[in-house]
Amino acid sequence: MRGAVDGLNSPFPLGEQLPSVYADDDFAQRFVGGLDDLFSPLLSVLDNLAAYLRPELAPSDFVAWLGTWVGAELSGDESDESLRAAVAGAAAMHRHRGTLHGLAEAVRLGFGIEPEITESGGMSWSARPLGPLPGDAQPRLEVRLTAKQARAVDLDRLRALVASVRPAHVPYSVIVEKS
Repeated sequence: MRGAVDGLNSPFPLGEQLPSVYADDDFAQRFVGGLDDLFSPLLSVLDNLAAYLRPELAPSDFVAWLGTWVGAELSGDESDESLRAAVAGAAAMHRHRGTLHGLAEAVRLGFGIEPEITESGGMSWSARPLGPLPGDAQPRLEVRLTAKQARAVDLDRLRALVASVRPAHVPYSVIVEKS
């Protein structure tokens, strides 16, 4: 948490900016010196605001708050490293939301695993109309994990993540393969 920092000098001491009649007034100088101690951390944060907006440089508690700005999918118990990676990748993730790539990236950022993902969709291009449609008639999404991967993750959290980043109309399942 940010707060008072002992010995942090103000770049703009208020005592020097008072009218000259207060230059020798000990009480006035001590009073505004207290305000300097109060404002110094604030000025330091403002001077370094660009660093606060970069997840790799910002303080940990600020990174979690920054994650709310960019819509990062966070559970609150991530390690510092995975929290910073999730927040840094959140804006780019929104471009791929609802796609196979977006789901794979969300699972990788959230859990550090690479599951096998299959889906029923497809795409094609045809110079003539009324060509055959690609994919399956019934939409589906399957996220497959090995038994080893499943032991390393919280399956309820994984299901919640898949539900939040999949296309809304596509039913999904998380399948753990027997080893």
